[in-house]
Amino acid sequence: MSFIHDDFLLSTQTARRLYHSFAKDEPILDYHNHLPPKDIAEDRQFRNLHEIWLEGDHYKWRAMRCNGIPEELITGDATPREKFLAWAKTVPHTLRNPLYHWTHIELKRYFGIDELLNEKTAPAIWEQTQAALARPEMSTRGILRSQKVRALCTTDDPTDDLAWHKKCADDGFEIGVYPTFRPDKALAVQQPEAWNLWCDKLAAAANTDINSFSALLTALEKRHDFFHSMGCRLSDHGLNRCYANFSTEAAASRIFDRYRSHRTKRLYPEDHELLATHIMLHVGRLNARRKWTMQLHLGPVRNNNSRLAKKVGADVGCDSIGDYPQAESLSRFLDALDTENSLPKTVLYNVNPADNYVFGTMAGNFADGTTPGKVQFGSGWWFVDQKEGMEWQINALSNLGLLSRFIGMLTDSRSFMSFPRHEYFRRTLCNLLGNDIEAGLIPEDDELTGSMVKNICYANAKAYLGLEVS
Repeated sequence: MSFIHDDFLLSTQTARRLYHSFAKDEPILDYHNHLPPKDIAEDRQFRNLHEIWLEGDHYKWRAMRCNGIPEELITGDATPREKFLAWAKTVPHTLRNPLYHWTHIELKRYFGIDELLNEKTAPAIWEQTQAALARPEMSTRGILRSQKVRALCTTDDPTDDLAWHKKCADDGFEIGVYPTFRPDKALAVQQPEAWNLWCDKLAAAANTDINSFSALLTALEKRHDFFHSMGCRLSDHGLNRCYANFSTEAAASRIFDRYRSHRTKRLYPEDHELLATHIMLHVGRLNARRKWTMQLHLGPVRNNNSRLAKKVGADVGCDSIGDYPQAESLSRFLDALDTENSLPKTVLYNVNPADNYVFGTMAGNFADGTTPGKVQFGSGWWFVDQKEGMEWQINALSNLGLLSRFIGMLTDSRSFMSFPRHEYFRRTLCNLLGNDIEAGLIPEDDELTGSMVKNICYANAKAYLGLEVS
């Protein structure tokens, strides 16, 4: 039997029935990823496994560094084939890391390859996949079709002109390619020089001057309106923790003026917190008005290795789980919006599994009898998007909320090879439920459990997010 077989991860007969009958054939709504829309608009044809698999995958880069691979063979000037061979050399050392599973399920689903990837098999796999990638059906659009993707949401700065999203729509491409509003740079006053340059860029995009705090908020609102016109229905925010330093707009304006006028280059942490709180509340209100969903990705410590950050840049695999206090500030932020009836649908993503019960209980505090699962405890994210992390998140959500209302998995990926992560999640979900059924913990009722599986795989996300999908 090959390593990736029909019943991979499915340890009971009931788990196998649930997966094959109710989960396997459901389409995909990938509502958070970092795929470049340009590649979809141009229907990019990848030339080799490096381009489609290693080009921007910091998960793999991190593993290669841990295996003693020099940076030249990771993000440096080595040839694509040399970089792939370095990855192949690393793969056997990833046993019990999710990368080992992902690597082989992706080779199986995209290329029908059952061989284990290692130094010996790498040259033949390189040649075989290179030939396969040249086929028209392996272009970016062909991949989306073959993976049964109905819609996906990229991650986009408010200053983006969304020209590539427009091209996809104008082409009549049948799969929805929607932007997501990610205004993190609006908060980054702790880096005054870069923040001012970004404000200038936002001013140009919004066709306005940003010479006051109210002008900044207006510019963000104009871009929010533009994103809405382009089909956007979600915002996304990557934060250490929520900001909840409430003050007057006059105080926020004074801070804005000081940093915008370049009168200070020193960071005062309270300045950052206060300004960020105002901006996040502003975006939350805009989301509520437009019936968008707000995604809060909370908890990481980013770019820990300053030496590598200077050499290679940000987001290159040098991030960690943080241990920030989450509960009080998250509660106060959500409550501030809820108090004024401006809390949008919200998804809380937790990177630190120690906080799973904090997030699971927090989500239930702000149900309001309108939208089922209005505040979601989102899927296992980043360091916990593997089998064990998914199980922790599913179990916490089941114990503290309503698993049946869960909007399911996403790839959070920069690679077009990552869509089998939905399959990986679905197998994990069905295995948990199958084990519970065989243990007598939930009824053996396919109409009850099978319909829940189908909803978590696709229908819940479709109903919750309000995107134009079939």
